[in-house]
Amino acid sequence: MIAGSARGVGLRVPDSTRTRPTAGRLRESLFAMLEAADVDFERVLDLYAGSGALGIEALSRGDGIATFVDADVEAGAVIRENLARTRFADRGRVIVGRVGRWHAPATAAYTLVLADPPYDDAAPWGAIETSIVGALASHATIVVEHDARTAPPAALAGRALWRERRQGAGAVAIYQPAGEDAA
Repeated sequence: MIAGSARGVGLRVPDSTRTRPTAGRLRESLFAMLEAADVDFERVLDLYAGSGALGIEALSRGDGIATFVDADVEAGAVIRENLARTRFADRGRVIVGRVGRWHAPATAAYTLVLADPPYDDAAPWGAIETSIVGALASHATIVVEHDARTAPPAALAGRALWRERRQGAGAVAIYQPAGEDAA
């Protein structure tokens, strides 16, 4: 982990070739931007979770809860193991399901959505939106890691593109509500 209460704890990564962990420098830059913008880490949703590193980083920086969604059964087991390693097992819920087919409960009111779809996924934006529609707090922030060669859409789930940061082959697009709720 980069910072917070689980700083320095090593995380296991699934053996799957479909999992591409977020580079440490990109993760560090992302969370520095989120903290500077006073983003709420109370109810986190980590889509395409892989090892769970992004959601666990958010848990490490606050006292909230997180839901992790990944289609791979092995990834689900690795996330559970990583939650135990970081002593966050009681604050995390793991769901084995495909983003786009899995739908967040309308009562969830997520404050931060983190998504790290495979770079070769041609339509992750629509799948992300389908999974989170109606399940966001009014001030929720959405973060999507994507291939730096691909431009993110100008809006996602009713939020405007607020910032984009590129680092090597990867980039993160950050979406926040427009107007007075935006950080």
